[in-house]
Amino acid sequence: MTCAKMSKERDAGDHGPMKLFTTMFSSLQEKFHRDRSDRDSTLPRPTAPALVVTSAQNQSHLFFEYLVVVSLRKKREGTYEPQITYQFPKLANMRRSQREEEEKSLKAILLFCFPEGVNWAPLTEYASETFSFVLTEVDGSRRNGYCRRLLVNGQGARPPEAYCIISQVACFGLFSKIFDEVEKRRQISMAMIYPFMQSLREAPFPAPGNTVKIKSFIPESGTEVISLTRPLDSWLEHVDFRTLFRCLTDEEVLRVYICTCFPSYSTLSQVLHAVAALLYPFTWQHTFISIVPSVLIDVVMAPTPYLLGVQKNKLDDIIDQSDMLIVDLTEGAENTFITCIGDESTILPEKLQEELLQALCCRKDNSTSEELNKVVSEAFLSFFVKTVGHFPSHVKRRSGVQPGVFQINSFCKASEPKASRQFVKRFIQTQMFDLFIQEVERQPTQEGFFHQKIAEYQQSKKKEKAKRGWVRGLVV
Repeated sequence: MTCAKMSKERDAGDHGPMKLFTTMFSSLQEKFHRDRSDRDSTLPRPTAPALVVTSAQNQSHLFFEYLVVVSLRKKREGTYEPQITYQFPKLANMRRSQREEEEKSLKAILLFCFPEGVNWAPLTEYASETFSFVLTEVDGSRRNGYCRRLLVNGQGARPPEAYCIISQVACFGLFSKIFDEVEKRRQISMAMIYPFMQSLREAPFPAPGNTVKIKSFIPESGTEVISLTRPLDSWLEHVDFRTLFRCLTDEEVLRVYICTCFPSYSTLSQVLHAVAALLYPFTWQHTFISIVPSVLIDVVMAPTPYLLGVQKNKLDDIIDQSDMLIVDLTEGAENTFITCIGDESTILPEKLQEELLQALCCRKDNSTSEELNKVVSEAFLSFFVKTVGHFPSHVKRRSGVQPGVFQINSFCKASEPKASRQFVKRFIQTQMFDLFIQEVERQPTQEGFFHQKIAEYQQSKKKEKAKRGWVRGLVV
C-alpha cells in the first residue's frame, strides 16, 4: 500500500524539513523509550524526511559505503530482534567521531531491514525480495539503502537474513544485480561475500552509460567476470516503471502524479521511486519513506506532505487521517484508490491530461525496461516543457556572474496555452519549483537534459509558426 498526504496550503508554509524536528516524531520518541531497553537509548531519533544519518566522508566515487548483514535473533518471549552479524568494511577503519555516528545509524537501519517489527515465524520457504529506502542527513542530502532479504540454505524452519548496502548512488537496477551475486555467494559460504565486495569497492564507479567489469572467484566455477552497467539517463537509474504500471492504470498513475505535483516491499519501494521520478526535473522535497517501519507508523500524523509506503496490515492506523490519497497496490484490489483528496481531476487542464494519456499509450507490452523508461519519462517531461519550460526567458541577469532574478508575473502571463495558467500559478508556489528556480538563478549558464528538451520544443514551435505563416501567404 502506498499513501501520500497532500497539503492544501503553500508548501513554503511548512517552513521546510527542519520543522519535523519538533513536530513529526514527537510521539515516536516516547514510543522508542517505552519499547526499547536502556542499552538501545542511543538509537538516533528520526527527523525529516526519514532518519537522520551523518557521514563526514565523501564516498560518492565508490559503489557503496558499507554492507551489513542483519539477522533475526530469537528472544525468550518468542519474538525476534534484528541484529547486525556482519559488516564490510569494519567501523574500526573510520575515525572515532565517524564511528560513533555510524554506530547510531546502524541501529536505525535495523528498522528498515525488517519494517514489519518483531513478529516473525520460522520459515522453510521464502522468496528473496529486494527493496530500497532513503536516509536523509541533517543538511538535506540523501543516501540510499538497498536491502535483499533471503533464506539461507539449511535444514528446518529458520528466519530470513537481510543484506543491506548503503550508498550515495541511486541506481536500483544496478544494486539488484549486485545482490544477485551476493546471494549466489551466500548460499555457498558467508566467506565468499567478502572478496566480491572488496573487488566492487576497489572498482571505479562508471559514468552513466558505461560498464565496469568485476572479477570474482567462485569454487568449482572458477573466476567469473560480472558486468555492471549504469543507464545512460542518470535520473532514471533508480527507476523501473514496469512495477508502477503493473499496479496502476494510466489514469490512476496520472491521478497520483497530479497529487505529487501539489503536495497538500519491493513493490512499495519501486512504485514510490517511480512516482518521484515522474517529477523530473523537479525533486520531491518533503518526507519520503519507501517502506515505513511499524514503529514509525505515527508518521502519518505529521502536518506536512509526504510519500510513504505502508504495509496493508497497518491500514487501520492511517485510514482515519484526512487530506490523504491512499492507493492500494495489492494485485486484484477491488478499489485502487481507498481515499482521495477530491480535487485531482481539476488541477490539470483537460487537454493536457489527454495529451499525457495519449503519450503513455505509446508504450508497448513487450518493451524493455529502457524503452519503457524512455516513453514514460519523456511523456511527463514533455508536460513540464510545455507548461513551465519558458522560465529561462524570465530570469533577468545584470551580468554573467551575478545571480539572476526570476520574474514571476511575466512568467505567468507568458504561459501557453492559456488553459495551463491556473496550473502554473499553483505550481510555482510549491517548494520543489521554488528550490529549482533558486538553483537556476544561481547558475549563469543552464545545461542538462531538461534544457535540451526545452530548446528542441521551442525550435519546433518556431518551425510550426513559420510553416503556418507560409501557408497563409499562399492562401492570400
